[in-house]
Amino acid sequence: MPNDTADDLTYLVVLNDEEQYSIWREDKDMPAGWHAEGKQGTRDECLRHIDEVWTDMRPLSARTGDARDADAN
Repeated sequence: MPNDTADDLTYLVVLNDEEQYSIWREDKDMPAGWHAEGKQGTRDECLRHIDEVWTDMRPLSARTGDARDADAN
C-alpha cells in the first residue's frame, strides 16, 4: 500500500458554479461541476489560498439574490 501523505501530493484549488472552493488531488479526475481555479500546491498551501480568497462563504446564488432583493427595495 502506498504511503501517500499530504506533503507528497499535489492538490488543485477547485471552484464550482456557486463559487464555492475546495481542494482536489491533481492525479484524480475532476468531479462534475468543478473546475480548477488556478492555484496548485501542497494541501496546506491550497487551504491557505482558499482562506485568503474565499471571504464570503455564501453560495453565488445567495449573494446575487441579496443584491436583487436590495435593488427591489
